[in-house]
Amino acid sequence: MTKTLHVEGMSCNNCVRHVEEALKEVSGVKSAKADLKSKSAVIELTQDIEDKALIEAVEEAGYKVTGIQ
Repeated sequence: MTKTLHVEGMSCNNCVRHVEEALKEVSGVKSAKADLKSKSAVIELTQDIEDKALIEAVEEAGYKVTGIQ
């Protein structure tokens, strides 16, 4: 299962790395790949995870989630 998060506030490759690392720390996230150009992060999950946990991880890293698909 995958989810795509729309992330505001990323402005450089360090931001991308911070978002990816924050998401990978959430239990059940297999992989996370953020993209600066599209302002998004694609997450591959090993189990169903509440959106709230993903949003909190990104926001704790200093970024804003504006939508999830």
